[in-house]
Amino acid sequence: MSLRVTRVVAPLAVLAASVGAYALLQVMKPEPEKTDKGPRPTSVYVAPVTQESVALQVTTQGEVRARTEIDLVAQVGGRVVSVSPEFTEGGRVESGVSLLRIEDTDYRLALRQAEARVAEAEVAVQQALADADVARKQLRNTPNPSDLALKKPQVAQARASRQAALANLEQARLDLARTNITLPFNGRVADTRVDVGQFIVPGTTLGRVFGTEVVEIRLPLNNAQMASLGLPIGFVAAPGEEVPVTFRASVAGQVHQWQGNLVRLDASVDPDTRMLYAIAEVQDPYGSGRSGDGMPLAVGLFVEATIQGRQLDAAVSIPGPALRAGNIVYLVNAEGRLEIRKVEVAHASAQQVVVSDGLAPGEQVVTSAIRSPIQGMALAAISRSESDAP
Repeated sequence: MSLRVTRVVAPLAVLAASVGAYALLQVMKPEPEKTDKGPRPTSVYVAPVTQESVALQVTTQGEVRARTEIDLVAQVGGRVVSVSPEFTEGGRVESGVSLLRIEDTDYRLALRQAEARVAEAEVAVQQALADADVARKQLRNTPNPSDLALKKPQVAQARASRQAALANLEQARLDLARTNITLPFNGRVADTRVDVGQFIVPGTTLGRVFGTEVVEIRLPLNNAQMASLGLPIGFVAAPGEEVPVTFRASVAGQVHQWQGNLVRLDASVDPDTRMLYAIAEVQDPYGSGRSGDGMPLAVGLFVEATIQGRQLDAAVSIPGPALRAGNIVYLVNAEGRLEIRKVEVAHASAQQVVVSDGLAPGEQVVTSAIRSPIQGMALAAISRSESDAP
């Protein structure tokens, strides 16, 4: 009987002791330390709003294209008897240097025949003049002799025949010269369509070539970029007053840079894109206009262009990363609190933003990201110079 009581009472005693110990610990535990400190401020990078003279820059993109690009077309027919080694895709073309030659035997014979006809026509003119001289002497006592009696129509006919013969001679010389196909400018071959032995007719397209003396880049500009340039629609640069443009592109794993000039703006706005296009030029892109590393500004290359815009005096500017979507700027006020402010932007680029209204010089703008920004939240400002200090 006593063993059964012990089995029942022992667990109850252990449970009661545990409850008592827990209650004693709750009574004896220390009070938590109380503090009046608020949430920890969020650390952010800041930069000052500056007021200085700023040269605006406009960044856009475009494709390099040849200012001169033509189809090479035969003006005479015949068999191609020789082709220059440079008449191949990418070949270098020099002004006046032969690219192709067409068999000229027939044209040389035609030239000789034309020369013979000129000689015959000259004899006919001299004969007509002699006959007219004889007729004039014979009819000197005849009152009012007719022009036909004086051989005047015959002289006019002989002279007209001589002019026709001279024209045929000039045409024969032109046809003979056209058997040697050249270009009036320096360039490169883009495409070829004939080779030695092929028979061609007048009008046959022999290939396509483009000039390398000047290349053009057509650059789209929106309304804000036009304002930064300060140039009117239809602008044409006078000699020596071109606007400098710097071009950049990655070629063969390396970034290259070229210098050119903006020479004109279109006189109309594109109705599809609502953009205005500017034309920039680079002189001798395969020669003196190459990059500092010797890379030509090749036709077809897609480049980024930086155009020098107008100069602003006493402009209020902030770093590019400080501008948020919707022209919003985050500031750290004198109390170390976040202030969200909308500003008027006069010019914006990845590096710099010029603000026309909404900021004062000396204010601190936030350049780093803020997660879930709330007006008035506590911030700890860190300047870039402080973060870079050892």
